[in-house]
Amino acid sequence: MAIIKKKRLDKLKNKASELLNRSLNQHINLAVTGLSRSGKTAFITSLVNQLINEGNGSRLSFFDPVHHGNFIAAKRIPQKNLSIPRFDYDKAISSLTNEIPSWPEPTHGISELRLAIRYQPKKSLLKYTTDMATLTLDITDYPGEWLLDLPMLNQTYEQWSEQTQALLSTAPRDKISQEFLTKVGQIDPFGAADEDLLAKLSKEYTELLHTFRYQLGLSVIQPGRFVLPAELAGAPILEFFPFPNLNEIDGNDYQNASDDSFIGMLRSRYIEYKEQVVKVFYQQHFLRFDRQIVLADCLTPLNACSDNSGSESFADLQLAIDMILESYNYGQSGLFSRLFSPKIDKLLFAATKADHVTCEQHAPMVSLLNQLVYQSQHKLNYEAIEMKTLAIASVKSTSSGNTLHKGQRISVIQGNTLPKGQELTEKITLFPGAVPDQLPEKNYWQECAFNFINFLPITGMSKHKPLPHIRMDQVLQFLLADKMI
Repeated sequence: MAIIKKKRLDKLKNKASELLNRSLNQHINLAVTGLSRSGKTAFITSLVNQLINEGNGSRLSFFDPVHHGNFIAAKRIPQKNLSIPRFDYDKAISSLTNEIPSWPEPTHGISELRLAIRYQPKKSLLKYTTDMATLTLDITDYPGEWLLDLPMLNQTYEQWSEQTQALLSTAPRDKISQEFLTKVGQIDPFGAADEDLLAKLSKEYTELLHTFRYQLGLSVIQPGRFVLPAELAGAPILEFFPFPNLNEIDGNDYQNASDDSFIGMLRSRYIEYKEQVVKVFYQQHFLRFDRQIVLADCLTPLNACSDNSGSESFADLQLAIDMILESYNYGQSGLFSRLFSPKIDKLLFAATKADHVTCEQHAPMVSLLNQLVYQSQHKLNYEAIEMKTLAIASVKSTSSGNTLHKGQRISVIQGNTLPKGQELTEKITLFPGAVPDQLPEKNYWQECAFNFINFLPITGMSKHKPLPHIRMDQVLQFLLADKMI
């Protein structure tokens, strides 16, 4: 009995400690959001690296706790959610610091990492009770594709099918989607469901989504678990797809369709997916975030030229960002809400890969990202949350300089490209082009004015020293500094 009482007492103490930390701003749940290839894994690795190696040659001049001398140290500690995979920091930092470095493998599911950050409080109430305080930082990494499923919670199967059909029938998806839509349209929706056919068509739809994402560079992919299924790979709950022209079917017949009919089975699996995958994901993880960073790769679409795919890719990215941000619970986080209903009160938009362009192009990168998120920012301004946009490089992979070209001195960058075999190629030096400061006009895509290169990480980095970066100190300042005063 005494052991049971002690366990209950310990549990109450832990809960009280967590509530106290929240009430005194001693805990942050940070959501790291971004679509595939936006650099989430490199970002989290760099953020952790900068904090745990602070003082060992770090350059965090714009992070006030370091600048003012009240930052003490940070370390990784065991995470609270034991059922969620741990973010593999050690594997990621090893990839970056190998003799032949490589970018860390992207994560394919949810992961978490917890840091304890020690500091000396100087202004808060804590300074009267302790010489040293601890800020607990929980970092959660989500595939951006999963986030795109959240709007489905407010859609019926008919609404989702209609929206998805409209996307599939619009450039650049239309040409490669037509065969699939025609094939599904020939099926009797009220006929007996054939699970083998349903599985085959679901596979074809999934292959379409892979093509949209990884060949066309599009961002709006639904359902997101189809391309990043994690533990659901092969499960029947991922075997459904949109049915075209549902508005032409009699409404009463549709509502009364049995679950073993073709349309009934598609509808029931869609509903099950919403309830058992999307809603559970939302309730277990989404509602507890305090702060968020949205990473966006604005450079890759600039490589696209005369076929208008760049323009379409940008429009799709803008739609994806809008869909992601609609699902968050924004608003200033006061004492009551921190304790019982946390809301996101700070939102950072980051244009990644700033090291892939010359320094004077960083301001246009920020302006371009602001154009992409304008509608979302406009809506969120009414919620009175603090927002910021930065151009960053989580791990800097190039050096910058000047060179003479036709008698004029121009800015250039230099770095290693992909290796041939096991040997690094010689460094290349180039001016990749000028980044437009607003959404490009039609003539931009005709000129092919940008030459975006995928550089390798620089050689000689150490896992025990801070990684080179661009503006990670400003990221830390925005996301953490106000909690460490």
